[in-house]
Amino acid sequence: MEAIRKQATKLREQVAKQQQAVLKHLGSLSGEAFMVDEDELQCYRQLQNLYESTRAAKHLQRNIVRGVEGFISLTSKQMEIVRKLAERCRKYGVENQNSGSALARAALQFGTSHISMEDEREALIGILGNQVSEPLRTMINGPPLEDARHLTRQYDKLRQEVEVQSNT
Repeated sequence: MEAIRKQATKLREQVAKQQQAVLKHLGSLSGEAFMVDEDELQCYRQLQNLYESTRAAKHLQRNIVRGVEGFISLTSKQMEIVRKLAERCRKYGVENQNSGSALARAALQFGTSHISMEDEREALIGILGNQVSEPLRTMINGPPLEDARHLTRQYDKLRQEVEVQSNT
């Protein structure tokens, strides 16, 4: 989970740096005639690489969210079944406790311990949903990934416009 956060932070910082570099570069072109040079091509390649990496990161995050949500869903169904079994065992143990049966004591202990385990499991599933799935979903729809793609599109449009104007 920490590795995912670090990777996301790294991508966010990379996007911000690239955005600043592109904006500086675009600002320096505003008064000059358009000329394609090596720096321009390198900047364009970097922007394309940024676009591809953010798109790949978004797909990876989307796959992680799907996996976590699938795990949560499956585990929730499993917990429901185990809770029913534990409740029935505990009920049997309570109802037959007076008989002094070893089976009744074992059923009571089994039921009680499994209910406790399922409570802890439920807490873990909640943490997974709140601290992994939700932040990733927010990042998928968040500005850093979207900005890289929008910046690439804007750059392409601006470049095409400048080429058209320089040819006329």
